[in-house]
Amino acid sequence: MTNPLDTIFVSLKQAQVKLAEQNRASKDKALAAAAAAIDRDRAIILKANVGDVEKARNGGMKESLVDRLLLNDKRIDNIIEGIETVIRQEDPIGKMQAGWTLPNGLQIEKVTVPIGVVAIIYESRPNVTADCAAIAYKAGCSILLRGSSSALESNKALVRSIKAGLADGGGITDAVALAESGSRDEVDVILNVRGFIDVVLPRGGKDLIRRVVENARIPVIETGEGNCHIYVEPSADMNNAIDIIVNAKLQRPGACNAVETLLVHKDALTVIMPLLTSAIAGKAELRCDDAAKAAIGAPPASLVLRDAVEEDWATEFLDYILAVKTVSSCDEAITHINRYGTKHSEAILTNDLKSAEKFKTQVDAACVYVNASTRFTDGGEFGFGAELGISTQKFHTRGPMGPEALTTIKYLINGSGQIRS
Repeated sequence: MTNPLDTIFVSLKQAQVKLAEQNRASKDKALAAAAAAIDRDRAIILKANVGDVEKARNGGMKESLVDRLLLNDKRIDNIIEGIETVIRQEDPIGKMQAGWTLPNGLQIEKVTVPIGVVAIIYESRPNVTADCAAIAYKAGCSILLRGSSSALESNKALVRSIKAGLADGGGITDAVALAESGSRDEVDVILNVRGFIDVVLPRGGKDLIRRVVENARIPVIETGEGNCHIYVEPSADMNNAIDIIVNAKLQRPGACNAVETLLVHKDALTVIMPLLTSAIAGKAELRCDDAAKAAIGAPPASLVLRDAVEEDWATEFLDYILAVKTVSSCDEAITHINRYGTKHSEAILTNDLKSAEKFKTQVDAACVYVNASTRFTDGGEFGFGAELGISTQKFHTRGPMGPEALTTIKYLINGSGQIRS
């Protein structure tokens, strides 16, 4: 029996050839129409999302993850705004990165071209569907979207609107496709379709990422889980530090750029821990080592306080939980982060310039912050409008990925009859 994805693979390949020929004006016109279609169809999209959210809650999904699944008018507005920002960006295709002439007269140009056909395998968040479709289209790439079953109806509604909008704008509708059976077998098929998918991106928890990385027979751009840290030094403005920590933990705890472990210099404990407990009591659980726990003193009745264990340092909670560890120096904080971190987003809160520079230089992560929340690691916040994900690898692309992440290079050589002797 023919796999239902086989037809989609062929269609995506053919669509990408056509899309690669489109100029910026054509691509932007199609994307603008797609954004307009999402706006026009928002009631249909939101109705589909209500069904997904109800099903998730009935299935016992924790609220921090339900929040990732949820759409509302504001989030639809954000999706549309993200597409509009992608439209305003320069076309990443056809840029000449370098050019030179050899002694034999050959003229060589190094130019950017689309990677080709992209697949993204992701969890929960339906906004990813629209974000990735827009970025891929801008980069001249066709894309196969494979979201989680928890967001299936939302994704179906979004893709229908996007494809209808592309058609309205004279675009190439087959450049966007959704794997919609909901079967786990789809993932294995996608990971083995050499010759049709040029690159696959996993975006989600560590189990999904590990499955893709370990089983793919096609190239992978690895996005990582976010075991993110904030390190607080004695020189930091403690009131501002509390604002940053609370934002990084509580604004959206289910996001990959939320802080999971707070590292506190031993000389800052007695000041920051009482402030932290006042700010976070009743809102999140603290898991502290002995020194941090002692510095709290008499905890408020609403504070959930537990002893930290080794496993906590390596855990991406994606929940209202913050681990707290005491360190004796900036060097110790850096060592801890480089051991337990996932190379995603790390921050130092300090007014010591030497510590800040050391932290920026020695911490191994895609994004390193000084005196700011880790929650800014996001394509929209970085000015890309949207993102494919946060790459935590070290080659080709790293950090929030916009349209340029889906480009590669081609050498164009113009000659006048040269032959090699």
